[in-house]
Amino acid sequence: MNPIMNDAPQAPDGERNARDQLIEAASQIMRDGDTVDLSLSELSLRSGLNSALVKYYFGNKQGLMLALLERDMRNIVNSLGALVAKDFAPDEKLRVHIRAVIGTYFRFPYLNRLLMRLVRDASPDVSRKIADDYLLPISAAYARLIDEGVQKGVFRPIDPQLFYFTVTGAADRFFSARLVLQHCYGQSEMTEQMRDDYADHTLDIIMPGLLRAKTG
Repeated sequence: MNPIMNDAPQAPDGERNARDQLIEAASQIMRDGDTVDLSLSELSLRSGLNSALVKYYFGNKQGLMLALLERDMRNIVNSLGALVAKDFAPDEKLRVHIRAVIGTYFRFPYLNRLLMRLVRDASPDVSRKIADDYLLPISAAYARLIDEGVQKGVFRPIDPQLFYFTVTGAADRFFSARLVLQHCYGQSEMTEQMRDDYADHTLDIIMPGLLRAKTG
């Protein structure tokens, strides 16, 4: 059985799938609490469902967290793969992608912490599957995209592995630092304007280091 996705029975027609309700409730708890820890009692309260359904749909709490990771990471992987295949300039592709990554972390600020928690705590087989399903496809897409830019004379050669850590670190650090913003800068919440300003700032920092200097 795929440890990421559990083939649980579907809720009756006309009702929201209870499995999806539990995943969304877990996501809300992590967003609101700026944490990747889950209490089954809080999950039950937030979802309005019996916490015993966690075992029914996911096997255990880790199975629920894996399902949440699948929901949130799958869009990044699929969107990046589609973007690489598009026929427009590689630097524009990267700008679109970095904005999309920042948008994803704005919605799901727990995402990288959840990923690291599961890679660390899951069995070796599950950790390997997480890498195969999410990390390796992203790394491979970066390698293709950077190579395309180098071949077209747009990018200077850089290590795609290090580039992955640069992009992920930039997105994760800002949106997982809500308490820093609150205590140091008096801002209690992330706004869409902050998201957009941060995307502009990140692109201004990253892209000049990647683009090949124009000559002549």
